[in-house]
Amino acid sequence: MRGVLAAAALSVAAVAAASTSLGGGETPPPMAPPTLVAATTADLKELVGVVGGDRIRVESLTDPRHDPHARELLPRQLQTLKDAALVVRVGLDHEPWLARAVAAAGARGRDLDLSRAVVVLDADTPRLRADARPHVHAYGNPHYWLDPENARPITARIAESLTALRPDAAAVFTANRARFLARLDEGLARWRAQLAPFAGARIVVAHDTWPYFARRFDLVVAAAVEEQPGVPPSAAHLARLIDRMRASGVRVVVAEPGAAPAVLRRLADATGARVVTLAPSVGAEPEARDYLALFDLNVARLAAALAR
Repeated sequence: MRGVLAAAALSVAAVAAASTSLGGGETPPPMAPPTLVAATTADLKELVGVVGGDRIRVESLTDPRHDPHARELLPRQLQTLKDAALVVRVGLDHEPWLARAVAAAGARGRDLDLSRAVVVLDADTPRLRADARPHVHAYGNPHYWLDPENARPITARIAESLTALRPDAAAVFTANRARFLARLDEGLARWRAQLAPFAGARIVVAHDTWPYFARRFDLVVAAAVEEQPGVPPSAAHLARLIDRMRASGVRVVVAEPGAAPAVLRRLADATGARVVTLAPSVGAEPEARDYLALFDLNVARLAAALAR
C-alpha cells in the first residue's frame, strides 16, 4: 500500500513539474509601473487618460478654472514636467509659458504637439501688429478640442505616442481608444439631434473660443465681444456690436466662466439677447467632469437658450 501511495505522489509531482515547464504554473511577469505623462490642459489630460488607462499616470499642468495662457508652475509641477516621459500640449500659442517651464525643469520627455493632428481654423488670419506684442491665437485658433470629432485624430496621435513609449501595452491602448470612440459616436448622435433644430443660428461669443464647436453643429459665429482675442472691447466696438446684433437678430451671447459681467449685461439689456455660459474645458464647471460630459453640458445649455 505504501508503495502505491508513493507512486501516486511521484506521479502528481511529475505532472506538476511538467505543467510548470509548459508555462501553466508560471507566475506572469509583473506589469511595469505606470508611465508618467504631463499634459498642459485638463482636456488633454482627459484624452490621454482614456487611451492610456492604468498603463500611464497623467497630470495636468494647468487649472481649467484659470487663464491657461498665463501660468507659473509650482515646484511640484516642475518636478512632474522633469520626470514625464511625454509632454502633451495644445500647441500654436496656447502655452506661451511652456518653453520657459521646460527649460527651468530640465525636462527631457518627448514632445507631442496635438495641433499637428487636426485642421486648424483661422490659421491664415493676420493677428500680429508691428506696434504690439503678439495677440493670443496668433497662429490659428487653438480651441480645437471643442470639436468632438477632433477627438478622433487626437486620440490616434496619443495612442501612437504612448505605444512608442510602451510597446508592451499597444493592444491595451488600441482597445481603450476603441471603447472611447464608441461612446463618442453615441454622444455625437445625441448632440447633433439636440442642436439640429437650430442649424444656421447666429450667435455672438464673448471670446473667440467657439469656431470649432460652431462649425461642427452648423452654427454661425456672427461676432466676438472682444475686438481681438484676449483684448477687452472698446466702447466704440461695443456700440457697433449692438447695432449689428439688432440688425441681424442675434438673440444669444455665449459666455464663459469669468467673462466680464458688466459688458455682457450691457449687451443683453441693449439687444434683448440671452447670455448662456458654456464650459470651455473639462473641469471648468463641476458638471463638465469629463470630455463627453463637457459636450452634454454645453449642448444642453445652448439648445435651451436657442429654444427660448
